[in-house]
Amino acid sequence: MNKNTRSLVYAAVCLALCMILPVITMRLQAIGNMLSPMHIPVLLAGFLCGPVWALAVGAAAPLLRSLLFGMPPLFPTATAMCFELATYGLVSGLLFKLLPKSRANIYVSLIGAMLCGRIVWGIAMAVLLGLSGGQFTMAAFIAGAFTNAIPGIILHIVLIPLIVMALQRAGIIEK
Repeated sequence: MNKNTRSLVYAAVCLALCMILPVITMRLQAIGNMLSPMHIPVLLAGFLCGPVWALAVGAAAPLLRSLLFGMPPLFPTATAMCFELATYGLVSGLLFKLLPKSRANIYVSLIGAMLCGRIVWGIAMAVLLGLSGGQFTMAAFIAGAFTNAIPGIILHIVLIPLIVMALQRAGIIEK
C-alpha cells in the first residue's frame, strides 16, 4: 500500500475513533468529558499520518460529531474545538516529522501540540464569544484549558507515548 493510501486509511480510523471514544467515556460520568476523548485520536493522527491528514481529522471531528450526535454543541464549543484539534494534529505531526526520532521527542511533540492547541482554543473562544456579544475571561481560559482538563492531560501524556512506541515497535510508525 502506498504512503498516501495508508495515511488516508489511518486518518479515517482516527476520525472514526473521534466519533466512538466520547460515547465510551461518557459512561464515566464524573470525569468522562474531562478525559478529552476526541483529542486522543487526533494527536495520534499526527504521529501516524503526518501534519496535513491530522489537521484534516482535527478540523472535521468536532463538527462531524456535533452534526451527527448533537455533542459537542456546534457554537461555540465544536467550532472552537475545530481550531484546537486541527492545531493538535498539525503541530504533533510537524514536530514528530521534524525532530529526531527519540522517546523524548515523542513527549516534546505531544506536549508542544497540547500547549499550542489550548492557546488556539482560547483565542477561538474569545473571538467566537466576542462576536456573539459574550466574554471569555482569562479565568475561563485557565479553567477550560488546564484546571478542568487535568484528567485528560494526564491521560494523554501517559497513553499517547505508549501507543506511539508500541506502533513504532510494530513497524507502523517509523522509529
